[in-house]
Amino acid sequence: MDQIIVEAHGAKIPAIGFGTWPMKGDQCTSAVATALQSGYRHIDTAAFYGNETDVGAGLKASGRQRDSYFLTTKVWKDDIAPGQLERSAEASLKRLGVSAVDLLLIHWPNPDVATADCIKALCNAKRLGLARHVGVSNFTTRHLADALKAATEPLVCNQVEYHPHLDQAKLLAATRAAGMAFVSYCPLGRGDTGGVMDEPVIKDIATRLGKTSAQIVLRWHVQQLGVVAIPKSATPSRIASNLDIVSFSLAAPDMAAISALARPNGRVVNVAHAPTWD
Repeated sequence: MDQIIVEAHGAKIPAIGFGTWPMKGDQCTSAVATALQSGYRHIDTAAFYGNETDVGAGLKASGRQRDSYFLTTKVWKDDIAPGQLERSAEASLKRLGVSAVDLLLIHWPNPDVATADCIKALCNAKRLGLARHVGVSNFTTRHLADALKAATEPLVCNQVEYHPHLDQAKLLAATRAAGMAFVSYCPLGRGDTGGVMDEPVIKDIATRLGKTSAQIVLRWHVQQLGVVAIPKSATPSRIASNLDIVSFSLAAPDMAAISALARPNGRVVNVAHAPTWD
């Protein structure tokens, strides 16, 4: 299956990745194997997810060669101080059963650890060969500016929440200006009633084009410059369907109509340790 690739500072990131939160155990292993066998070439996990061993088992069970897929993991916010970050990355590699990840991210900023210090450790992890590329997650424009000043290795992405209910124009602009990819987690928004998938605008476009609502929203993501999306599903048919977004495109009015769905209370991930968002 054809893939859209987002390039950023030497990294070639498949624009549709497979998210693994909050799956664990056999469900996670099976889903990762199914995703790779269905054509995914980008798998996303994190130490905090508690599923790296399960993801690693899925990577092995898929039968895919290591150089055929792009693997991302993240260091939890409590482990991003110099020394701790490198040890956390090493532990992730052991759980995943790989010698290096393609992309290592700082999962969240930590107000108790200076951005310059954690970015120094992140860049050191790359120099040690633990990761081919490095980046950040849940960084605001302020954190991103500080990180870019401190970085001695290219930062290739900022992974943050993004979907049609959440306007990220300011952060998108800052990320693009730095030549970085913008990786969307929760790309389909909230799954309950009243979520993105229930929007009449999206349903109407899906009906007109003969696609699922999820395919419409994922196409909206990857049709934006430098944007990558990492949907999660444990259902084999949906896993395959979510990847099938190359054969069509959205007209400019449809793109604009979907973007216009953003609303002030659109954020899904509201956690106590979150920074003050843009």
